[in-house]
Amino acid sequence: MASSWDEEFGSAGPTEEEAGSDVELLKRAWRNEKASPEILQFQSELIRRVHEQIQLQEERVEEFVNDKMDDLVVSLHQMDLDRTQYLLKSYLRIRLHKIEKYMFHISKTDLLNRLSEQEQIFTQRCIEIMEKHLHQSVLSKLPYGYQSVTKQSISSEEDDMVPAPELDTFVFCKTKSAVGAFQLDEMGDEIVDLVADDLYVLRYKSIKGLVENGQIDLI
Repeated sequence: MASSWDEEFGSAGPTEEEAGSDVELLKRAWRNEKASPEILQFQSELIRRVHEQIQLQEERVEEFVNDKMDDLVVSLHQMDLDRTQYLLKSYLRIRLHKIEKYMFHISKTDLLNRLSEQEQIFTQRCIEIMEKHLHQSVLSKLPYGYQSVTKQSISSEEDDMVPAPELDTFVFCKTKSAVGAFQLDEMGDEIVDLVADDLYVLRYKSIKGLVENGQIDLI
């Protein structure tokens, strides 16, 4: 029987070259996700391939143990497996933390489309649990007009009780290729020359498009 992971991402196995490069791509996705104030696009194809690589590594280690392979060889392969598993779990855990923190904001914006199917289900479930808890413990005891989960009062025009990511946060980043003169603000008063393989400290909001299209990595 196929697992829920296989049902969502497919079951084609990775080649040896893909396995090596995919771990590096996972490191990059992990760094970007960790440094970004908002949740980024879920890397579905990459995660599918890494998951399959882990399964292959687990089978290989088991074979080595059964064949009584040298302990050092088994240990090295196990260390490689553990490292990949840690990266994958950490990447997913960072995303879940952002979902828990910004669930209402994510559900009301196009950020919802950045989540995997399983993450979307998790988001909706978190919202249902949070709303039920707040209504039972606090909101039901407040006067009419102050019982909204997302607004301070019925007169509020916006969801002023919904926390959102701080996109003006400064982040460390590194260019992957030359971008050239880049406008950092809407007025055009701030322009920086982004050269290849150089480090910068910039507002995330200004460079989020470059992060999303892969021209800049967060560090």
